[in-house]
Amino acid sequence: MLIREMILENFMSYEYARIPLKPGVNIICGPNGAGKSSILLGISVALGQSYTERSKKLSDLIRWGKDIGRVTLVLDNSERRGRRPVPRIRKDQLFLTRVLRRDGKYWFELDNAYAARADVVRLLSRFDVDPDNMLIIMHQDMAEQFIVLSPQEKLKMVEAAAGLEPYRRNVLEARRKLSRVVSQEESLSKMLESAEQTLNYWREQYDRYQQKKQLILKRRFLERELAWAQVSGREEATSALRKRLENKKEELTKIEWQIKLSSEQTNKLQEEAGNAKNKWQTLLEERLSLERETAREEYSAQSSMETLKELQGWAELAQKGAERLVDRLSELKPRTEEPNAGVANPTSIEAQTVLEDLCRLPDLLNLKIKNLENSAESAKRKATELNLRLTALKDRLQDISLRIEEVGNQVLEERIGLAIQEYQKKELAGELDEAETNLKVLESDLTAAVGRAETMGPRIATLRSVEEVLDEIRMTDGRIAAMTDVSGDIERMYESYSKLYFELKEKARVASENREKALEEIKTRMEAWRSVIHSLLEHISIEYRRILSQATATGIVRLMDDHDIEAAGLEMLVGFKGSQPLPLSIYSQSGGERSTAVMSFLLACQQRVRSPFRAVDEYDVHMDPKNREVIANLLISAVAEGEAQYLAITPNQAFFGGKTAHIITVQNIEGTSLVTEVS
Repeated sequence: MLIREMILENFMSYEYARIPLKPGVNIICGPNGAGKSSILLGISVALGQSYTERSKKLSDLIRWGKDIGRVTLVLDNSERRGRRPVPRIRKDQLFLTRVLRRDGKYWFELDNAYAARADVVRLLSRFDVDPDNMLIIMHQDMAEQFIVLSPQEKLKMVEAAAGLEPYRRNVLEARRKLSRVVSQEESLSKMLESAEQTLNYWREQYDRYQQKKQLILKRRFLERELAWAQVSGREEATSALRKRLENKKEELTKIEWQIKLSSEQTNKLQEEAGNAKNKWQTLLEERLSLERETAREEYSAQSSMETLKELQGWAELAQKGAERLVDRLSELKPRTEEPNAGVANPTSIEAQTVLEDLCRLPDLLNLKIKNLENSAESAKRKATELNLRLTALKDRLQDISLRIEEVGNQVLEERIGLAIQEYQKKELAGELDEAETNLKVLESDLTAAVGRAETMGPRIATLRSVEEVLDEIRMTDGRIAAMTDVSGDIERMYESYSKLYFELKEKARVASENREKALEEIKTRMEAWRSVIHSLLEHISIEYRRILSQATATGIVRLMDDHDIEAAGLEMLVGFKGSQPLPLSIYSQSGGERSTAVMSFLLACQQRVRSPFRAVDEYDVHMDPKNREVIANLLISAVAEGEAQYLAITPNQAFFGGKTAHIITVQNIEGTSLVTEVS
């Protein structure tokens, strides 16, 4: 039971009326226009329902000629099973008032104190009352509105009336949660994608920054390597110079020793040359003597030979002259004998004498020639002997000359070598002085280079030359110069975006887990919702068929599209007079059939409706007498089984006669509705 009494003040056709209500069925009956529906409308207004009958304004519900109207409900807050509906208010009665003013100002009062609409909603929730649910309060003509509701809206009404809304809310909340999670996941995914792109950019920049850092570190290392390479170079140069200095000193010592040896050798050669020259001079004098003697002998032989040749010529001429003379004498002899045969010719005697002399002349000449030949031969032999001696002497002179020349050359060479050695000694001495000076400079540079290198770090092994290190430094400087746009803020930006990326990634992972959890939660809650809804509709369907069977009809209440809670709906099928059940609609059934079907459905839901108060206005307006009686009996029996308070408005009191029901009649007398209880 919810309402013990309602008080109407200047409300529609009521000037002032107190209407007591009792547990069970309360029947309000009376002729049309008496003000029956105004009672249910007053209850609805007091409960905060938005329905005002034919879209009237609340100010239109104030009695004509009045400026203010009130509807007060006396609510039952007595203990039920040891507990009050509103535990904080320790009274058995609560006064809920709705004040209406003509100027359009309306408010609620709770126990004569101002209350906000939210307070009223919370109060009614304590009583499990939802005045806007058609299954709780069904005004006049709402049966037709209920029929045209979508299956989804019908199902929601049944859930709300049965107190199963939390199951739907749980599912919808889980779906909203999933939607939020999915939206969050999608948002995180987009943010993650954007962050990843940004991070990739900054990673590239960070890699360049790291490369630049590495290049800078490399350059520092190269500077260190260069410093120690320079140290190594100076050490090598110093070591080489020291070694060269030692070599020069050794070379100088060697040259000095060679100079000494060369001087001694030169002296020996000069002495040998002097002796050879003396000997050569002696031999030369001997040669000259031999040449003079040889020349004399050769001249003597040559003179003998020339004389010999001349004598031979003369001998040949003498021979030829003698022969010519003989021939001439022979020619002359006959001629002399002919005229003067007996007288001797003086000419012939003289010729004979000449002839004889001429004949002896060749012999004399030959003898002279022989002597000359002997003399020439002797001179030749002597000349030959002298030539042999001279040749031997010449050979000795040649040998001595060659030796003298050789010794002279050797002396010259030794002197040249000595001069060269002296020059080399001088040059080496200069080089030694210069090297010692350079060594001091190098040692000073080395000390300075070591000091500079030590400031750059401990010594490292250097395998490259200074030029190679400088080349790499130049290359490194070029690469560093190419990264002038890479600033130190890149590391901070990369770390910031990296942290953001991993945070987003972690959030995305959590969101993914939450999505899986939400899906599992939806699945669990959907199964729970589906289970209770199937159980509820199965019970209602059984009751629905049972109730309709008494009106010679059959029907089915079933759940459709239960896989999706948003698409799921309640479908009602009904068939009268043996016809196949058809979906309930304003086109398939008549007005009476629709009223019977709707009322049968309301009665089938009674055992599962949690609200302690239910009301229906003119439910039987289109029913035939038989169905009115059947429904009236079913209404009484359905409500009597529980603790509910039911308010039914009908113009037909006759069908409730003799039944356990609280009957209230309403009449309108001269524009004022009057209420009377029927005992």
